[in-house]
Amino acid sequence: MDVIRDRLQKAILEQRLPPGTKLGEDRVADIFGASRARVRQALTRLAHEQLVEILPQRGAFVARPTLQQAKDVFEARRLIEPAVVERLIATQTPAKIRRLRQHIEKEEVARSDGDARAVIRLSGEFHCLLAELAGNSALVRTMRELSAVTCLIVSLYNVPTSRSCRADEHADLIDAIANRQASLARQLVLEHLQHIEGALLLHDGGVHIDLENILGNP
Repeated sequence: MDVIRDRLQKAILEQRLPPGTKLGEDRVADIFGASRARVRQALTRLAHEQLVEILPQRGAFVARPTLQQAKDVFEARRLIEPAVVERLIATQTPAKIRRLRQHIEKEEVARSDGDARAVIRLSGEFHCLLAELAGNSALVRTMRELSAVTCLIVSLYNVPTSRSCRADEHADLIDAIANRQASLARQLVLEHLQHIEGALLLHDGGVHIDLENILGNP
């Protein structure tokens, strides 16, 4: 795994690098003690994942989804995630349910520690894990992209974590999957997405971002 790409991705998903942050190649290269070519490669990979925008003559920036793009992402998730939970119910095993419960235990620890950034990242990873356990590689790729962009949307539009992705909603969904309650699981995942989208607020940034401090301390 590429350290530069991974650390940049984690900083973006944990909202330590908010949308619009400039990621200058020289500056990032100095932080990592790496060549500009390696930095450019990492930024290109993140651009493919829609976490970074590379603008001609301007450079790379953490992506800033528009309000319409945010609505499009949630529309896509409403179409896809009920199918994900249906497929997971059809293929669920005790081992899969254990993995889901172990994941929300991590979320609970992060909440207990007051680590809001880890909560945001883990909440996104939970939805990716649903797709992974459902066993469809195309769904996994799609959910990873949608979940990553959702983290940017959460950051840009200032969604309070406590309102948008509550631990009990994940736990209730797991119970429905474990009990093979397909109709309830579909309802719960749609309500969950509605809560996240409903908390969106327009937010104008403008804070100073210390790249050296953020990326130099994983």
